[in-house]
Amino acid sequence: MSKYLIIIVFFSFSGNAQNILGKWITVDGETKEKKAIVEIYKKDKKVFGKIIEIFDKSKKYLPCIYCTGSDYNKPILGLEIIKNMQKDKEYYRKGTVINPSNGKIYKLRLSLDKDNTDVLQVRGYIGFLYRTQYWERLKK
Repeated sequence: MSKYLIIIVFFSFSGNAQNILGKWITVDGETKEKKAIVEIYKKDKKVFGKIIEIFDKSKKYLPCIYCTGSDYNKPILGLEIIKNMQKDKEYYRKGTVINPSNGKIYKLRLSLDKDNTDVLQVRGYIGFLYRTQYWERLKK
């Protein structure tokens, strides 16, 4: 009996580790500075992400003055920056990410790092050009 319990527990934890859902620490690709925590979650069979913590206290309550549409002037804290991602084999695609610092919207591809499932590859595209950041899973 205990042998089966160990197997079930193992598969429960390994399945969770393979999931992009959860809380991630954003890391600037150029400066390597930790900027915020983004919670990635499912809503209406798609994946979204919102900022739930900002580390720089001076930016914590700023509005998104560069955002457009319904996101214009919304507080950056709580802003849904990842929208409409859909699972496509090993990646999540077909959605967008907004950079609240400049209001630019990028096509987005998300995937777990092949060597470390506690690292999320966040790749934003404009045309064929892209920029990649690596976010760290927030450990409880």
